[in-house]
Amino acid sequence: MYGMIGTWSMATLGVEKASPLLAQGQSSGDVVEEAISAIEDYPYFKSVGYGGLPNAIGELEMDSAFMNGDDFQIGAIAGVKDIANPIRVSRRLSQERVNNFLVAQGAQEYAKEQGFEPKTMLTARAIRRWEERQAEVARTGRLTPYDGHDTVCVVALDQQGSMAVGTSTSGLFMKHPGRVGDSPQAGNGFYVDSEIGGVAATGLGEDMMKRPICFETLQLIRAGYSVQEALDRAVYNFVDLLKERNGQVGEFSYIALDHTGHYACATNVDFQFAVATELEKPQLYLAQPQAQHEVKITPASQQWIKEYYTRIQQ
Repeated sequence: MYGMIGTWSMATLGVEKASPLLAQGQSSGDVVEEAISAIEDYPYFKSVGYGGLPNAIGELEMDSAFMNGDDFQIGAIAGVKDIANPIRVSRRLSQERVNNFLVAQGAQEYAKEQGFEPKTMLTARAIRRWEERQAEVARTGRLTPYDGHDTVCVVALDQQGSMAVGTSTSGLFMKHPGRVGDSPQAGNGFYVDSEIGGVAATGLGEDMMKRPICFETLQLIRAGYSVQEALDRAVYNFVDLLKERNGQVGEFSYIALDHTGHYACATNVDFQFAVATELEKPQLYLAQPQAQHEVKITPASQQWIKEYYTRIQQ
């Protein structure tokens, strides 16, 4: 059995491109890298890679991570500028014995040393969005960076039984320069073990980094829970606890894929995820939270997908 799962509607592009590689017997690491690179390259996904959302001073800072589920090697970068594909740099770092998490200038120098392509990632379209937000802040006196933050995450299982996970994001729109969320943090933003499964997160990083839910989910699967049961217990128990202790809770959305190819999602907001397996062609699903932490999951229609692309390209 092989399969892959990715966060948000944008993951459909990566899943459609990379899932044939799984069918051809390629490695989960190659599949994760290729899927996320395709998403990073697409200029209309406003929260990842090329065309991503700027920070408070109009600069595009990106975060990314990669993890190999066979040997637990991790590579991550944060606060980087003008690297064409952060996920490729993250994967290369995961192959190093030390210096696996690099930030800002150090990460950019490493990418240059390794021959990765530099690219101006801030687009005119993103600058216009930033200018519009600056004008709104000047008019209202309110800075609301929460509008625009989605992380692309991909978990893959290959025919050899190996698993990998990757993440990539430009973080919160209008964030303070240097801000880093959960996405490049192992245990919080992602985790994978080829003998158990992989989990990844997208949402408000400041809340999601308060507990290593991705790691906890895998421990519950190891203890005997199904992938859906494990994800539900790990996510919703903490969402309720955080609400009780903190009085508020941000967006929490998680995807999971176990080592047998079964997948799951848990979310407290409207969410989408894309899937392809040995038994299932690439499909985008819509997830809508219901009462009692239940989630209604329905396949997205071709009309829904068409309207989505029309909307993001306006």
